Amino acid sequence: MKQQAQRTVAVLAVIGFVLSGCTNEQKEKETLTPDKKIGQTRVLTLNRESIKEIGLTMSVAEIKPMVGNMTVPAKLLPNQDLEAQVGSLVQGRVREVFVSVGDFVKEGQELMHIEGLGVGEIKSNFIKAKAHLKYTEANYGRQKTLLEQKVGSQKAFLEAQADYEKAVAEFNAEDKRIHSIGLTDDDLLKFVEHASPEKGGHSGGVLPIKSPIAGTVVERNVVIGQLVDASTTAFRIINTSTLWADGQVYEKDVPVLSGKPEVTLSVTAFPGEEFHGKVIYVSPIVDEHSRTITIRGSIPNHNGRLKPQMFGELHVPTGGTAKGLVIPAESVQKDNVETYVFVATSDTTFERREVSLGATFDSMVEVKDGIKPGERVVTKGSFQLKSELMKEALEGGE
Repeated sequence: MKQQAQRTVAVLAVIGFVLSGCTNEQKEKETLTPDKKIGQTRVLTLNRESIKEIGLTMSVAEIKPMVGNMTVPAKLLPNQDLEAQVGSLVQGRVREVFVSVGDFVKEGQELMHIEGLGVGEIKSNFIKAKAHLKYTEANYGRQKTLLEQKVGSQKAFLEAQADYEKAVAEFNAEDKRIHSIGLTDDDLLKFVEHASPEKGGHSGGVLPIKSPIAGTVVERNVVIGQLVDASTTAFRIINTSTLWADGQVYEKDVPVLSGKPEVTLSVTAFPGEEFHGKVIYVSPIVDEHSRTITIRGSIPNHNGRLKPQMFGELHVPTGGTAKGLVIPAESVQKDNVETYVFVATSDTTFERREVSLGATFDSMVEVKDGIKPGERVVTKGSFQLKSELMKEALEGGE
């Protein structure tokens, strides 16, 4: 019985030793794994030879005035003051079309002719109003002369005066109406002359549609015989001698903007070239979805190389009293989920640190969160550190 008890104690001791060994091994793994994981993903240690070979340079994060040039993405748009949509205010059918897409037209050049009953009616009413005005004016003058010579009556004079003033009002209304459909004073003289019975003319129902600006026809939406009215946009004409460059500035960058300065535009289509202009508009409101404000530059386009819808960047001078914690922009690295820098915790150890950025200007960038003033960040060579860290992480995963 005593021998059996001793055997039981021995077995329990062996089991306890094995379990103790497993527990210690597990604890050792649990202790090493986090350190190893941190080393792979956040901290990188290099020897001095590697640092020299890479050519690492570092900069100290400092609080400085944010004066320089802020770079914002931009898109070229037509200058709305130099853009026109052309149509007819009177219903009719297209009789002739004189231009096509791509044609350059001058201000006042005829684009098409519209023919319709409404056109003839407007012309006819204008001619009648003009003739009636001429008659009442003569009668008014005659009655005034008779009254002054004391051979006319006061009643006849007042009636003639009232008729004349009424005729003036009617003529002015018809004159404004016929000008509103695009006819000029010269056109009106021709119509009145052609409508003269002794010349065998007639007013006709043809209306010339003219371009209100000089520019290029970029849309034509009519063909001969098509019925058009006031809702029809027959042509779209754009003058690209000046374009707008609209950029989007995040609300956090607003404090560094100052006034409406001169700006520089660079576009993807012409790398290395710069186009100069001036800020003409800064939106007074923040877009609730993108949390940005629109800043608009007016860019002269004398040679016509710039095209609407091109993408580029606006370089906007910044200034004022705004200050921030700034580092060189080349220090910043990005992956799919993080924006980060490498902070030197010693001469040979570098920590990957996630940061939140603010305004970008010249070659500097503002850091809102992630590092403190006085800390050293890697500038030249930060991309090599990123690659080395990714390499170690992959090897650790294997």
